[in-house]
Amino acid sequence: MSDNHMENSQATNSSSTIWQIIGRLVTAGIVLAITAFFTPGFQISNFWALAIATVVLTIIDFLIAKFTGLKASPFGKGFVGFVLSAVVLYITQYFVAGYVISWMAAIIGALIYGVVDYFLPGDEQM
Repeated sequence: MSDNHMENSQATNSSSTIWQIIGRLVTAGIVLAITAFFTPGFQISNFWALAIATVVLTIIDFLIAKFTGLKASPFGKGFVGFVLSAVVLYITQYFVAGYVISWMAAIIGALIYGVVDYFLPGDEQM
C-alpha cells in the first residue's frame, strides 16, 4: 500500500510540475506581449513568434539562473537583473524570426517587463 501511495504522489508531483511550467510559460507570454505592445522599437510579428520567443526567453533565463545563480529579471537581482533582462530581451531576436528589438527598446522593455511581471500572478518556483 505504501508503494502505491508513493507512485500516486510522484505522478501528482510530476503533473503539478508540468502545469506549473505551462502556467509560467503562459504568464511569460502575456508579459512579453504587453511589453512589446508598450515598448517603441519592439515588434513581435505574430502569435508563433511570441510563443517561440517566450520559450527561448524562458530557456535563456533558466540557463543563466542554473549556471550563475542570477535571475534575469529587473526585480530579481537589482541592477544586475535589470541588465541581464535587457540583454536577454535583445539576444532573443537572433533566435526568433519575427521578433525585432533595438538596444534602447531592450532597456525600456526590461523596465516594462519587470513592472508587468511584478504585478501579474505567477509561480516563480518550478
